Amino acid sequence: MRSESHKKTKMKSFSISTPSSFKFWPTVYSHGWCDLRPFQIDKTAEHIDTVLRLSDASFCAVRMREAKNGIRVTLQTPETMASGQCAEMKQIILSMFRLTESMDKFYERARKEPAFRWVAASGGGRLLRSQSVFEDVVKMVSTTNCSWALTKIMTDNLAVMLGPEVAEGKHAFPEPSAIAAQSESFMRKEIRCGYRAPFLLEFAESVASGRRAVEQWRDWEGTTEELFKEMRSVKGVGEYAAGALMKLLGRYEYLGLDSWCRAKFYELHSRGKTVSDAKIEKHYVSFGKWRGLFLWMDVTHHWFSQKFPF
Repeated sequence: MRSESHKKTKMKSFSISTPSSFKFWPTVYSHGWCDLRPFQIDKTAEHIDTVLRLSDASFCAVRMREAKNGIRVTLQTPETMASGQCAEMKQIILSMFRLTESMDKFYERARKEPAFRWVAASGGGRLLRSQSVFEDVVKMVSTTNCSWALTKIMTDNLAVMLGPEVAEGKHAFPEPSAIAAQSESFMRKEIRCGYRAPFLLEFAESVASGRRAVEQWRDWEGTTEELFKEMRSVKGVGEYAAGALMKLLGRYEYLGLDSWCRAKFYELHSRGKTVSDAKIEKHYVSFGKWRGLFLWMDVTHHWFSQKFPF
C-alpha cells in the first residue's frame, strides 16, 4: 500500500496562513536578500519567485504573493507533487519568512519606545532568509568589502553557472559540493568573487564533506557567544558578517555593523559626524538581547514608507 507521503496531488497553488502581525512586503524587503537569486521580484505583478530544493533532491519553482491573512504560493514546476513534498515546501516557506518564530516579545519591547512604536504596526522585524544556512553564509561573505552591484553579480553567477536550471531563467542556489568542485581560478574569474574565492571553496568543502554542520546553527543549543565564535571560525566571516548572520538565526545581541549602517547612524544620530563603534553600541545597549534588531529597524525606518523601497 502506498504511503500517504508518496500519494501524488495535482496542485497549482496553496495558501499559508500568517499571524496578524505579519506583513508580506515589509518582510520581503526587510534587507537585501530579496534582490539576490534565486529570489526574483516582479514589481509590476507584485510577486516574488524562488526555487526550493526538497529533501528528496527534487526542485520546485514557486511564486509567492500577498494574500488576505496569508501568503499565496503558486507552483511553477512541477504541478504534480507528493503530499509530503507539499508539506515540506510549506515548512521551508514558513522558515524563510520567519513565521516559525514569534515576534510578540520584540513588539512588546518596541511599543515601550516612542521612537519605535511604528515597528509592530508596520510589520517590521522579520528578516527574510534563504532556504539554507549555507546559502546565507555564502551570500553574507559576498557582501563584504564591495558594492551591492558586485554582490549581485557574484550571487547571479553562482546560481546561473553552478545551480541547476529548474524552469526557464530560474536557477536553484548551488549545493556545497557544486561550489567545492570548482577551482580557485574559476571562482575568481567566472564567479568574480575575488579574494573570497579560497574562503568560499574551503567553506563549501567543509559543508559538503560533513565537517561543518551549519544547518544545525538554526537549532543551536549552546550560548549566543558560542555560536558567534563558531561563525567567526569560518574564514571570510568577520565580526560584521557574523553579527548579520546571527540576525538571520533569530539572535540579535550583535549589531553587525558595516559601512552602510554606520553612515545611516551618523545621519540619524550624530548630524553626519563619524563616531566610534563603541558609541553606536552604547546607543542600543538598553535594548538588551534585541539591540541588533532595533539598530536595523532604526537605520531602515525610511524603507517602510514604500512597498518597494529599492
